[in-house]
Amino acid sequence: MMKKNPTLPLWTIVAPIAGWLLLGGAKFDLGAIYSLLLVAGLMGSVLAAVHHAEVVAHRVGEPYGTLVLALAVTMIEVALIVSLMLAGGEETTGLARDTVFAAIMIILNGIVGICLLAGASRHKEQTFGLLGVSTSLATLGAIAVLTLVLPNYTSSVVGPVYSAGQLGFIAVICLVLYGTFVLVQTVRHRDYFLPDEATNDEEVHAAPPSNKVAWTSGGLLLVCLGAVVLLSKSLAPTLETMVANAGAPKSLVGIIIAAVVLLPEGLAAVRAARANRLQTSLNLALGSALASIGLTIPAVAIVSLTTGWTLSLGLDIKSTVLLLLSFIVATLSLGTGRTTVMQGTIHLVIFAVYLFTTIVP
Repeated sequence: MMKKNPTLPLWTIVAPIAGWLLLGGAKFDLGAIYSLLLVAGLMGSVLAAVHHAEVVAHRVGEPYGTLVLALAVTMIEVALIVSLMLAGGEETTGLARDTVFAAIMIILNGIVGICLLAGASRHKEQTFGLLGVSTSLATLGAIAVLTLVLPNYTSSVVGPVYSAGQLGFIAVICLVLYGTFVLVQTVRHRDYFLPDEATNDEEVHAAPPSNKVAWTSGGLLLVCLGAVVLLSKSLAPTLETMVANAGAPKSLVGIIIAAVVLLPEGLAAVRAARANRLQTSLNLALGSALASIGLTIPAVAIVSLTTGWTLSLGLDIKSTVLLLLSFIVATLSLGTGRTTVMQGTIHLVIFAVYLFTTIVP
């Protein structure tokens, strides 16, 4: 994914260190200027995380590389949601639903749309392996409907929630589906997810980094992810206040959290698409969506069952329509193994509708 370098760029080491140093002053009320510095530290840590994840991914190869980044990004999301739930109590029981739904919409329409549009604009038409993508979409669709739609139609308890027994069962189902997907992706049918790269692509076929550089990047990736989690948590109260003052719905907080968390993977996916590696790009995007919902729901289910809080999972009618529309369009647009700017435009239009109807319901 990247050319071999004898050493890591200095900024990829300085950025997460600066982020951790900025956290020292986050506990004090230092005003709006310091909040901007925290945002800068957050963005720097995100960009550094992308670089280190790509170094590790290039070393371990596909599809393990994209799996590494997907799991790393999901660890951020789970840690952030759980920490905010524990800090906010029952008032945040809908945060997991809003964030997971936002992650699916951002990935399935925003990131995939940008990747298809950016790649096709540069290469006119791109191809990818149909078997791997269809496997990802089928698994993602099943988990999404079982966790975000079905709670509205069960009758053991009233409202868009599962009973304790149902929630525990669905959490296990999510882990079974995601675990099986990882087994298929990395062992049983690994070839479904391998990119068919051009033989003259120097960036793809460059020698992988040394073990020393890869291990260093792996350690720095954890440092970056930790900085992203803690900086996001420090900025959360300011974010919630800004959303409330603007009169926007609380679900916008979930969208912003998901966007920040998915930024490393989104940037990596767009870079792969522009380099005519659409298979890698889709592996990153869909794998991230699967890890996001397949691991986040069980994690928040444990918090809910442990604390006794009611976890609100069911989407409203508008969100359900947009979710189902997204899966129908994704199945059609990614159902031929070839994409053009048309598919990318359709996905981005749906994403724009989702954002607009969230702010102006």
